[in-house]
Amino acid sequence: MEAIIKTNKGEMKVKFYEQDAPNTVANFVKLAKEGYYDGLKWHRVIPDFVIQGGCPNSREGATGMPGTGGPGYKIDCELTGENQYHDRGVLSMAHAGRNTGGSQFFVCHSRRQTSHLDKNHTCFGKVYEGLDVIDAIRQGDSIDSIEIVD
Repeated sequence: MEAIIKTNKGEMKVKFYEQDAPNTVANFVKLAKEGYYDGLKWHRVIPDFVIQGGCPNSREGATGMPGTGGPGYKIDCELTGENQYHDRGVLSMAHAGRNTGGSQFFVCHSRRQTSHLDKNHTCFGKVYEGLDVIDAIRQGDSIDSIEIVD
């Protein structure tokens, strides 16, 4: 299974780590198919580290602080798979402490500053096409939609 993350800066094509993080992938796919991510903003961008999105408080007209919202439930971390290595293009679940993820995710710019995330945040996919889009994203840019390709 794959995804196409469509942004105002271009598209990123993602292959999921279904074997290593099946519940995290299933959660992301469910939210994407429901249109949950459509119109959200990349609310956190740290150069040479990550771009982060998926917070409902980043939606136009939302009243909460961007970076503090979620889908109304939490999912457990999946940290024992083979692909729990934060490298360029890796998608990983953001959280406020172990087993508190929900909808927010980040994409890594590089490996240089991400080793401390290994086995702490669930890696659940990797961008294989459109890596240049990661570098082009700025805070406030949009996630236009996420298409799931079964």
